[in-house]
Amino acid sequence: MTKPFTKTAILLVFSFFLIGGCTDVIDSVTGSVDYLTGKVEVAQKKNADRALAIIKCKNLCQTKIATNSIIEDESPCLSNEIMPDWVCDIAHNPRTEVDDDPKNQCSAFRDGTAHHFVELDGNCSTIEVY
Repeated sequence: MTKPFTKTAILLVFSFFLIGGCTDVIDSVTGSVDYLTGKVEVAQKKNADRALAIIKCKNLCQTKIATNSIIEDESPCLSNEIMPDWVCDIAHNPRTEVDDDPKNQCSAFRDGTAHHFVELDGNCSTIEVY
């Protein structure tokens, strides 16, 4: 009777450690999945914000051109907040001296209020997005 009892005891102890170890692995995997899901959601939001800023900037640029609000030789800031943390600017492609003049740059980006910008040329085509 000792052998069956010993086998059963060993099997129960082994099962306890196996199951206990599995829950630790499951908890670890669940934590990793939650972490990665959060990272993916942040990246998706950044990409969506970038795409929306480009669309809004291009729409504003086209409106300004349609209403003759942009003088051809200038490179004005179209918006210091096309959306939160984003500015919309026009520049020449390739850049000229007028583009480097602070009066033609978005003050919100220069002073650090905004951290991203969409830069378009005079035809509302994207030059750069930061």
